[in-house]
Amino acid sequence: MARIIAFDYGTKRIGIAVTDPLQIIATGLDTVHPKDIIDYLKKYLLTEPVEAFVIGNPKQMDGSPSESAQHVKGFSTLLKKSFPQVPQYWIDERFTSKLAHEAILQSGLKKQDRRNKERVDTIAATIILQYFMEEHRL
Repeated sequence: MARIIAFDYGTKRIGIAVTDPLQIIATGLDTVHPKDIIDYLKKYLLTEPVEAFVIGNPKQMDGSPSESAQHVKGFSTLLKKSFPQVPQYWIDERFTSKLAHEAILQSGLKKQDRRNKERVDTIAATIILQYFMEEHRL
């Protein structure tokens, strides 16, 4: 089996999470600047087979697209152009950043380490990937 990669897209950072090859466990992988994401993924795909991309879909509380939705659509288009063979799935990302903050608070990290925004983005991507895996379990 191949891995699945999930993204928590932001204009400053993209949190990335990945499954293990058997698609049982979601793990935070990295945080990358948007301008570097395609080169990062090209290198990653040289060493690891990837079955799908999962993209966090930013929505308002009422379900309408959030202000950042247009940026995420642009990111999705770039992924399709660069990796047309990899299917994309979208997962509602409401509350993922809040859940990531709560997970960090409960982890017992020092205050300075809890402020690391890259850690929040990676954990949010992991939560997005976990949601996807739960939705697609047989």
